Amino acid sequence: MGWVCLLLGLIGVLLPLLPTTPFIILAAYCFSRSSRRFHQMLVGHRLFGPIIRDWEAHGVIPLKVKWISSTMMLLMISYPVFFKPLHWGIDASMLGVAVIALVYIWSRPSRPRQDSNPSSKPELRPQADSADSA
Repeated sequence: MGWVCLLLGLIGVLLPLLPTTPFIILAAYCFSRSSRRFHQMLVGHRLFGPIIRDWEAHGVIPLKVKWISSTMMLLMISYPVFFKPLHWGIDASMLGVAVIALVYIWSRPSRPRQDSNPSSKPELRPQADSADSA
């Protein structure tokens, strides 16, 4: 399954209608369950690695990725409106899928929360019981 997702993601680099990032993240998830070697290959990739690491560690989609994916989605669904006759069922379903995807993308944080950084967490010290202090 990881290879299928990776292949679909790579095809998505060439075809703007097919999303790349979700397939790459899904491939990384599949490889994390099946092949540590290929998971590390994706996490270490110069282009996809930071996106995968942010997603795995914090559930974050960087702002730049949000803008690029939103722009590409809107361009792809607007193309038929301007250059083809309208087919209400197909066009409405495309618009519905795009709206759901956009809502999901923009509902994710753009950067890690401050309290998710381990170095910023206050150190927990065991408290003495009242019996110990008496």
